[in-house]
Amino acid sequence: MEIVLKGFLSGLVLAILVGPVFFALLQTSIERGFLSGVFVAIGIAVSDSLYIALSYLGLAGLFNSEKFQVYLSYIGGSIILCFGAYYLFIKSRKMISFNAEHVKEKSPYRLMAKGFIINGFNPMVLLFWIGTISIATGELGYTSNREAITFLGAIVVTVFITDLIKAKLADKLRVLLTPGIIKFMNIVLGAVMLTLGVKLLYTAQFGGF
Repeated sequence: MEIVLKGFLSGLVLAILVGPVFFALLQTSIERGFLSGVFVAIGIAVSDSLYIALSYLGLAGLFNSEKFQVYLSYIGGSIILCFGAYYLFIKSRKMISFNAEHVKEKSPYRLMAKGFIINGFNPMVLLFWIGTISIATGELGYTSNREAITFLGAIVVTVFITDLIKAKLADKLRVLLTPGIIKFMNIVLGAVMLTLGVKLLYTAQFGGF
């Protein structure tokens, strides 16, 4: 229980961090409903789990290398920049009218891919998990597979549950939406992603790792 509690507290810290994936989850849930937000949350959880698995399998040294981080920043920065440009310049201009009861559903796979890509191609997420695994196996002394998996699993489950709560609360706001609010949300999401994308590309080009 002590391991689970520490994982829960670490998960809460990660859950309250505000980044592009946070805005993407809220935007999807408000615009398309709770179930769509759930699929985005699943994509986020899958990307977190993948990073944990790869890091725990001994690839942390590769992930920590400056060369790898530069490549990841170029790829992630480009992808997130494209997402940002789409939401800021295209998506924000598409919405003319909005009816919370009649929004065209997107494929669950596309929604999961959205969460996976936005979360997975952010180098800060990768560095968080590498640091967390280092703390778990070093400072906390979770050297056995069972202890480490319990701790890391508790973090992922906590983040997933809090994402579901965020999605549910956002879904409740749907009835209050106007086209202007939807447009504003897409502009904010696009601006956040554009900023992060430019920052990642700048860092990859001019250093800072």
